[in-house]
Amino acid sequence: MLKKGFILVILVAFSSIFLGLLAFFNGNSELSNLGLYYANNEPSELGAANLVTAIVVTYRGFDTLGEVVILFLTAAIIGFFLKLTKEEIDDNTRMKSLCSASEILQTAAKILVPIIFLFGTYIFINGHLTPGGGFQGGAVIASGLVLLFLANPNMKINHRLISVIESISGLSFVFIGILGIILAGGFLDNRIFELGTFGKLLSAGTIPLVYIFVGLKVGSELSSIVSTLNETQKEK
Repeated sequence: MLKKGFILVILVAFSSIFLGLLAFFNGNSELSNLGLYYANNEPSELGAANLVTAIVVTYRGFDTLGEVVILFLTAAIIGFFLKLTKEEIDDNTRMKSLCSASEILQTAAKILVPIIFLFGTYIFINGHLTPGGGFQGGAVIASGLVLLFLANPNMKINHRLISVIESISGLSFVFIGILGIILAGGFLDNRIFELGTFGKLLSAGTIPLVYIFVGLKVGSELSSIVSTLNETQKEK
């Protein structure tokens, strides 16, 4: 009874807060000075058709670096605490051999997973042109891996290969960022290369490269998390 009363109090408190925010919300009708600068100058300065991409990757590159680091630390911590011993792996393998997915799910996975991977790749390659980017594309690729695990719970992935992809993409991301400091105007400054024709695939300087490496890094880290969680399942 006491627990239900406590939950009710929390729900009423959160409802009051959100209703208050909804009742007194006033959206900005005009851009701030900084937003106005981005909107007016980004096409000529950075050449990315997607303004959000230009802000996230170049104008606020250090924020993106921080997000990548947070994701890396999260994957590393999960991998550390869920690491299995050899005996646990053998025991887990025996238990998982009892599980199997339906033929419908296995067939659906064979058809959909290549499409999901292709769609994720498309998202981060075109991140400077359309809504999307490295984080979104990497997450979509990891969702394809989740479907593979659902269709085949006994599937094993090559952790060494994932680690190599994650390391190379992370180092490449930082390397491009440092080149921006040396050759252009700051960390992750995309004007190392020519900006190209606005709206074309080969445009916006190094932003497409940055999103490719971010997509590979996010995809490999999320895939590693999914794989680790799958390997530590104890259900029969």
